[in-house]
Amino acid sequence: MEIKQVFEMVITLEGRLGSQYLLLSLLLLAAWEEGSGQVQYSVAEESKHGTFVGRIAQDLGLELAELVPRLFRVASRGHGDLLEVNLQNGILFVNSRIDREELCGRSAECSIHLEVIVDRPLQVFHVEVEVKDINDNAPVFRLKEQRVLIYESRLPDSMFPLEGASDADVGSNSLLTYKLSSSEYFALDVKTNSDDNTQIGLVLRKSLDREEAPEHNLLLTATDEGKPELTGTVQLLVTVLDVNDNAPSFEQTEYEVRIFENSGNGTIVIRLNASDQDEGVNGEISYSFNSLVPTMVRDQFRIDTNTGEIVTKGNLDFEKLNLYKIRVDATDKGHPPMAGHCTVLLKVLDKNDNVPQIALTSLSLPIREDAQLGTVIALISVSDLDFGANGQVTCSLTPHVPFKLVSTFKNYY
Repeated sequence: MEIKQVFEMVITLEGRLGSQYLLLSLLLLAAWEEGSGQVQYSVAEESKHGTFVGRIAQDLGLELAELVPRLFRVASRGHGDLLEVNLQNGILFVNSRIDREELCGRSAECSIHLEVIVDRPLQVFHVEVEVKDINDNAPVFRLKEQRVLIYESRLPDSMFPLEGASDADVGSNSLLTYKLSSSEYFALDVKTNSDDNTQIGLVLRKSLDREEAPEHNLLLTATDEGKPELTGTVQLLVTVLDVNDNAPSFEQTEYEVRIFENSGNGTIVIRLNASDQDEGVNGEISYSFNSLVPTMVRDQFRIDTNTGEIVTKGNLDFEKLNLYKIRVDATDKGHPPMAGHCTVLLKVLDKNDNVPQIALTSLSLPIREDAQLGTVIALISVSDLDFGANGQVTCSLTPHVPFKLVSTFKNYY
């Protein structure tokens, strides 16, 4: 008959916090048959309660009559009760509201991973439900009104940066086009760089006269490519300023820098340099973050008004945010002052600062002494929040025990 064994499994976890040892005492049993394959379904986000997802019992090769006696159950790690199974007909259906943006953010792929478990004998099946995006979010501008200051001496074809809109959807539902209200003085310039970042700017088509028209009111509209289309708008208030004929200019309009997430407070990110062709106070430059720079950026970085140095002042976390787009103004001390602009794209690099996490998903106790070799007695999953090689995890048992780990699925043993 089966031999009852008690053993200790020691898993060594190495990470930035140092070596930690997790001692798991496992009492394990049971004749277990591995579930075959993986079943995949798809469902649109925001589907109504009761929406059909799939005939899960049939697709897993289970008879309806055995679902209750074999204690059919579904585990969805971290996703609550979004999906449920009707044990009378074996159908997987939507149980509560599924918001793709809340579930997966702006990730291109979004799935709910289920583990279907039945007993007598114990079987575990892996089910993946893809959550499809619908166009349920309109483009949004951060501010209701954007102010643009332009000197009347600026020449036609001068361009002034604008803050674009954001769309919480993904794919074509988040692709935006922009349109400017009719104006004889202004046009819109839209460019997309190699990183698929869209930059928009207001282009001066005709010389301005402050005495004739000190302000111009425009409407900027962003439209997504979803069906149906959704739009968002922002008011542009252009104020025409008088004199000071040269604005400071940076050596580049865009800078790209990289910094590790474990860089300490006070670490220099970049030293910017702008120049002004004017003399005296009109050529003296002060550096500052643009008024459109959000609070979360100001909480992480500061800029020296005299030297143009940007330094860290908060703890960076690659897993929370790994790209910052910082707009910087160089403003002279003339009357009225003039400003030049540049953008700093700051990429945060990952460090191995998260320890792996281990979860014991299923455990069968006790072990019969006549258990056959190869009997599966436990299901273990591992995960690591780090990126790339830092997030790849391996598991091992202490030597000289009558058990072995077998990888059955990605990060499952």
